[in-house]
Order: sequence, then C-alpha cells, then structure tokens
Amino acid sequence: MNPLLEDFNTAPFSKVKVSDYKPAIKEAINSNKKEIDVIANNPDAPTFQNTTEALDYTGKKLGRITSIFFNLNAAETSKEIQEIAKEISPWLSEFKNDVMLNVALFQRVKAVYDQRDQLGLNPEQSMLLEKQYKRFSRNGANLNDNDKQELRKLDAQLSKLSLQFGEHVLADNNDYELHITDEKELSGLPESVREAAKMTAKEKGKEGWIFTLDYPSYVPFMTYADDRNLRQELSIAFGRKGFQNNDNNNEHIVLEIVNLRHKRAQLLGYSSHAHFVLEERMAERPEKVSAFLEDLLSKAKPAAEREFTNLQNYAKKLDGINQLQKWDSAYYSEKLKKELFNLDQEILKPYFKLENVIEGVFTIANKLYELTFKEVFDIEKYHEDVKTYRVHNVNGDFIAVFYADFHPREGKRNGAWMTSYKPQQITNGENERPHISIVCNFTKPTDTKPSLLSFNEVTTLFHEFGHALHGMLANTTYNSLSGTSVSWDFVELPSQVLENWCYEKEALELFAKHYETGENIPMEYVEKIKESASFHEGMQTLRQLSFGLLDMAWHGNESPEKITSVKEFESRSFADTQLYPDIAENCMSTAFSHIFQGGYSAGYYSYKWAEVLDADAFEYFQKEGIFNKEIANKFKDHVLSKGGTEKPMVLYKRFRGKEPKPDALLKRAGLLR
Repeated sequence: MNPLLEDFNTAPFSKVKVSDYKPAIKEAINSNKKEIDVIANNPDAPTFQNTTEALDYTGKKLGRITSIFFNLNAAETSKEIQEIAKEISPWLSEFKNDVMLNVALFQRVKAVYDQRDQLGLNPEQSMLLEKQYKRFSRNGANLNDNDKQELRKLDAQLSKLSLQFGEHVLADNNDYELHITDEKELSGLPESVREAAKMTAKEKGKEGWIFTLDYPSYVPFMTYADDRNLRQELSIAFGRKGFQNNDNNNEHIVLEIVNLRHKRAQLLGYSSHAHFVLEERMAERPEKVSAFLEDLLSKAKPAAEREFTNLQNYAKKLDGINQLQKWDSAYYSEKLKKELFNLDQEILKPYFKLENVIEGVFTIANKLYELTFKEVFDIEKYHEDVKTYRVHNVNGDFIAVFYADFHPREGKRNGAWMTSYKPQQITNGENERPHISIVCNFTKPTDTKPSLLSFNEVTTLFHEFGHALHGMLANTTYNSLSGTSVSWDFVELPSQVLENWCYEKEALELFAKHYETGENIPMEYVEKIKESASFHEGMQTLRQLSFGLLDMAWHGNESPEKITSVKEFESRSFADTQLYPDIAENCMSTAFSHIFQGGYSAGYYSYKWAEVLDADAFEYFQKEGIFNKEIANKFKDHVLSKGGTEKPMVLYKRFRGKEPKPDALLKRAGLLR
C-alpha cells in the first residue's frame, strides 16, 4: 500500500519512497475530481453550505501529499525528485484549470455569489465566498472556450518554466567552489569561518579550505577576507548564477516567463501582470506601489548617497581604493561599523548559540502568547538535522506540530522560509491543528564549536518564527483563509514585527548568553546593537527598493515582448538606485528566485510595505511594554489568529486603532532628519 494514500497525521517520511509520489499524486487528483463532480452535479439548488463550504473542504488528501513533496523539493531534493516535480507540475496546473474552468461548478459558485447579500453570512463566510468567486473569475471562468484553452496552455508552460528556473539557480550554486590551499589567502577570516571551510573541504575529500555560494560560507568570506581578488572572484561567481554560457542560463526563461504572465493577464482583461496580482493585495494597483516605492526612494536616496561617499572615503583612507566595488561593500562596511560602534559581529557570535536562540524565541512566544514548546522524538523527520516539537497553550491544549531545519546541505536551496505540512481548519466541529515548519541555512557546528549565529542570522530566525506563529496560532473555520493565507503584502507583518525583539535589552537578556561561560551579553553590546541598527540603513533601503522597482519594471510593463536583453533592461531599471559600478558578468534577474520561482512576482515591494506596518505596530508595543499581555492579545486576536478572514486593513486597524503611517519606519531607520 502507498503510505501517502493511507490516513496519516504527521508526514510519514520514513515510509515514503521517491517512487510513491507520482502514483499517490495521480490517485489524489482523481479522488479530488470525484469530490468536485459531486458538488458540480448536485441536483439541489446551490447554497453556501452545499457549494461554497463544500468546495473549501475538498482536496485535503492532495494538499497533504503535495505539501510533503514540494517541501522536500526545496529542503531535501535530488535529481529524481526534481524530475518528478517537472512531470507532476503540469498535472497539477492542468487539474487546477479543470476545476477553475468547470462551467457547471462555476455556475453554482456564481449563483451563491449573486445572492450573497440575502444570505446573512458572517464576515468569514462572506470573505470565503468573495475569494472563491474571484479565484474562478481571475482564473478564466468567465472566458470563452478558446480563451480557456489558451489559458491552460499558458499555465502549463509557466509552471514548467519556474521549476526550470529554480533548478538552474541551484545547479550553478552547487557547481561552484573556491578551493584555497594557501593559508595566507585566509587572512582576515575569523577562526570559526576557517574551521567551517576546512570541514567543507574534508566532506568533499579535499585538502585545505572550501568556500561555496551558500550564505553561511559566502557572507562571512565577503565580510572578512582581506584578499580583494578572492572577494571579487566569489562575488562575481555569486552574481553570475543563471547568467553563464552553460545549460543553466536563465535569460530566455526570464523573458518567456514575463511574456507568458503578461499574455495571461491580458487574456483575463488586465493591462499587465502587476494589475492582475495587485487587485488582490492591500496596495490594490501598480500606481499605488510605484508611488509608495518612489516616496521611500526620495527619502532614502540622499542618506544612501551620503553613506556611500563616507564608505568610499573610508576605503580610500584605509587602503587607497579609488573606486568602491560591490565586493568591497560588506568588507569595508564591517570595518567602519567596528570603528564607529566598536562592535564586531564575531564578538557577538559566542552569545548566540543556536540552541539558546531557539530557547529564547520560545520564551518570548511564551511571554507574549503563553505557548510552550516541547521537543519530541516520536514525530518522523525527513533529515536527521530536523528538530520536532509539540506546541501547547497555557491550558495544556494542543496548538501545533512544529518542525525546524537549520543547517545548509546539498539538495537544500539557499535562504530561509516558513511552510506548512497541514493547515488549520474546523471540520465537523473539530479544530484541526496545523503542522508548521521553518527552514534556514545557519552555520553548522564544527568539531570544536557549537552552531554560533551572527546577529543577522538571529534576526532571520526570529523572522521565520514570526511566520510560524502566524501559522501555529491560526484559528479560522476554513483552511483557505487560515494562517498565512492572507494578502501577500500583509503576510510579512507577523515575521518582521518579531525581529524587533532582537534589539531589546529585556528580550536579549532571556537568551543571549556566552556559550562557554553562561554570562549574559554585556549591556554595552546591546546598546551598540541598537545604535548600529540603523547603520547604512539608507543603502540597505535603496537595495530593497531596487529589487522592488526591478520586479515592478518586469511585471508592470505593458509591452514586455519588446524587451530583448535581460541585462540591459535590468540596468535601466536599476539606474535610479545604483551606487556601485555595474559588473558586466553579473545579472540579478536570472537568479531572482523570489519573483521567478517563488510567489513574489509584482509583490517584492511587500517587504517594505510590511516594514511600515511592523514599525508602526512595534511602536505600540514599545509604548505599552514589549511584553504587555493586553497588546500581545490584541495582536494575536486581530492579526495572528484571523488569517485572511477579513480585509487586512480592517484587521490592522482593529489591533492598532488607526491606519499605519511610515513615520515610525523612517524614524527607526534614521531617515527622518
């Protein structure tokens, strides 16, 4: 029997063979089709219960199986899994279209939608009905038969291309290594970084030290290595992913994806892909996003230019460098930061042992939301690195299963993300609790040291854990509105707001303890962390805005078929935000996985958008006390538990009492003069 087709609660990783996925997904699609047919062919008149609600409860088995498969494809992939992904993605996209373009089904959904004002629905039911109707109309239900066929074709091509895009980036990432055999070339690198590189070399059966393009290897090298030529080599290799003359080149894929998305939007009656996407976001339309980005740009650019000039002068004074390049950025920034604040990231690391930081984030969740986390060993995992927990509330009620996967390895993509293996929903009066996972790429323990995090890695862990809380505390009736199923420009609020606790003395005292002596992090370090928080914030903001503007340039474009060169188009988009000279061999778009593989197309601005919300929200906490139960309960009740059951601004105002203003963000970033 195929373990994926049996009833299971937590994912049965140990029982599943790679060969089980295809037959299980095929079978789950078929059984989901039957569920859909029952609703579409129901002889009774369409009602909210027999159509809208019934539809939301379908596809449970398929959802569970595909979540296991695609989560593994990101965190523990193999050539075999990648091949299956290529094969099943068109099946899933075809099936989605079968549902969305099912005439009888849509007629029933529309019939309920048309009488919505007479049904006496509560806000959550109204939202379910509205989102369901829009999901059909935005996926072509109102099109004629020819256009429906065209839409199917476009969707199948798009799902294949985004998979290929991601595979190419991962392949280029894994194909490169900087192999050093002369110890002199390690000058400037801290002992922990050298040790990790030695371990990597040993794993690959080589002498010396190996540095890769994985973040825990790449970032410290760019920050500390004195050898400018080696920094240049590594930086160019990093920026060349998907942009080399090899089988992994993504240029044609970028142009194809952009053109297909545009065609799809036009087919559905929208001027551009951005118009299509933003209709369902807080921002609502491209003009509003562009105005938002341009407004922040006007405030950040003068500060960024001042910071850049200072950094350039500093590098010249220190090493006689006349023109600062991208590979000098992290290196001289770190040196200048150390000089200004007498704060060295390496001095901080011993206070951020991974296990302590995990314990810290759990304690903070307990103080705010009365949750307890117990590590357990009876839940199956897909890799030995994964930790598993059961989460309960203060009354002992079971809240969630939590998986955490912290270290890089081959077959795991770069970056950090939160995901889920089982959604929360209420079925037949039973509140089914979610299974939530976070995946990160933090420095591994070595033979002599535990995993010690940089402060950046600490904020990353808090960020992903903020998403996890949004998933774990979900408390809605319908799974399609549960947890992180919210507008994309609202989804980053819970994650970004939690990062603020990393800068607070009261919170740091809970977990920032020296891994050898157990002493608390000295308070002067805490002050320096706070002081230096807005260091180079102008340049950082400009960088984020450049990504948001590039995304909008690709997806707000109303004639993308005229674009012939990815590199030239990108350079024009970066013109207003560029500080460093361009590198001819490098291209951002060909490895911009957020927008060409993840779900951020026409949505990258949402990081900054959510920063406005998070700064405004945290200001409220600060005013009342960062562990104030009343404010925490309001945030839990109106934001974390509510998912997408109401419009985000309604939920936010219920928590905060007013609409957010960018002033708190600009003040925090030191951009208000």
